[in-house]
Amino acid sequence: MAQKTGKEDQELQVNEAIPLLCLNCGGVSANSSSPCHKCLTAKLTTAIFADSDAAASRSADSTSPLGSSVVHPTIAPSAVKTTATVVNRCSGCSRRVGLTGFRCRCGELFCAKHRYSDRHNCSYNYKAAAREAIARENPVVKAPKILKI
Repeated sequence: MAQKTGKEDQELQVNEAIPLLCLNCGGVSANSSSPCHKCLTAKLTTAIFADSDAAASRSADSTSPLGSSVVHPTIAPSAVKTTATVVNRCSGCSRRVGLTGFRCRCGELFCAKHRYSDRHNCSYNYKAAAREAIARENPVVKAPKILKI
């Protein structure tokens, strides 16, 4: 029989490690004294809402020596957790475009069939944009007046 080396013993110790559980919900935690990610975010959001409610009531009740009300910065509830939904459908035919979508100058997303401005009734004024670009790149040059003798 072969003898076990120290390396094999370390591998057994690593594999036998038991994950630490959260004290509140039983989820996986970083260490035994800290809550898991879900419990921590729930605790922080309730603390932020409580602070913003308390600041709003303080600003309504208290006034400064000059007579104007004191304004405390508050965090809007929508700013705490935003869920950005990515629009990945063609604005012309509602087909899913994924990574092959084309963003037009009017700001909409289109598939390959509707990407051209004449195919989707584009609201962007290409003529006015071209006029502005030409006027910006080619300024008017006036010659100095010549004195007649």
